[in-house]
This record gives sequence, C-alpha cells and structure tokens, in this order.
Amino acid sequence: MSAHLQLGLPSALRPQAAALYWQAFGAKLGRVMGPERRALAYLERVIREDHVIVAIDGDRLLGLAGFRTPQGSFAVGEPADLVAIYGKWGGAWRGALMRHLSSEVDNVNFLLDGLCVAEGHRSQGLGGALMGAIAAEARLRGYPGVRLDVITENTRARALYTRLGYAETKTQGIGLLRPFFGFSAAVTMVRQL
Repeated sequence: MSAHLQLGLPSALRPQAAALYWQAFGAKLGRVMGPERRALAYLERVIREDHVIVAIDGDRLLGLAGFRTPQGSFAVGEPADLVAIYGKWGGAWRGALMRHLSSEVDNVNFLLDGLCVAEGHRSQGLGGALMGAIAAEARLRGYPGVRLDVITENTRARALYTRLGYAETKTQGIGLLRPFFGFSAAVTMVRQL
C-alpha cells in the first residue's frame, strides 16, 4: 500500500470524497438522497474536512473513515443544506426520513461515520489501516472505545470489524422505512480500547 493516512481532507479532494462516499452508501441512501448528481452536490456541500481520516496516494483519495463528535459529523448537514440542494419540499421530506436513522453522538464512545475504500484498493489492508487510525484518534481524544453501525446485509464489513475486535452489542430494525433505504436492520458494534 503506497497510500499515506492523515487526519483531515484536503479541500481539493472534496469531489473525490463525495464520490467515494456515494459509491459506498448510495445503494443504501439512493432512494432518499438521489438522484446521484444532487446527492454528490449535497455531500460536497456538507463534508466536514476536519471529521475524517483519509488515505491518499498523490492526488488520489483511496479511502476515508469519517467520524462524528459533538462538534459535527463528516457527512451530515443541516436542514438548510437539504433545502439548498433539493428545494423546500424535497429537503423537508428527505430530512424527515434521514432523522429516523441514527444521528446521535455517542457520549461514551468515539463514533465512526462511514468507512469507504475505493474499488481496486479493497482487500489490501486499507480498511484495517483506516480503522486503526480511527482507534488511535479515539485514544488521543480520551475515548474508551469506538462504536459503529453497519447494515446487517453488509457481511464483508461486519467480518472486517469482527476481525478488528469489534463486538456486536445490538441489532435494530428500521421497520416501515425499509422501502426507502433498502436495508432492514443495522448492527451496533463496539471495540473497547
């Protein structure tokens, strides 16, 4: 792996970060955040450059691990951001649906807000390296553990997290929202540091 990891996203890589995030989560969020061009515009607008650890090779973004703190989240904006991209009505209904997904900040554990590795760079240790950097950042900030939520259908990610020492603590279904988001439940996993 020739990539280097760093805290913070260089501004020039915002479009790549939005595309990578959409590549990873578009299937889950597409019915709500689509069409793709608007979803990418929204993500470019709301990405917090200071709430992410990135893997970079030259001017290419190979992976990222976003996180959430009381000061904000890597890829979650405000209602005004939704309105700016989708219009008043489009922003209102999207915001109402998105609020039903987990948006809390964990007051005990450091909260992962998305892990993405570019195609062609998967299964090469980059996801594990990014998760190691997240654990190091959590320790640096004084957290006793790292928490994440992963959809039950994402068995590959769940296997990675299990190998890295994360334990499943609960599974929560999304009930009637399943047709909007394309998954049925999410698993909460925690790794004690």
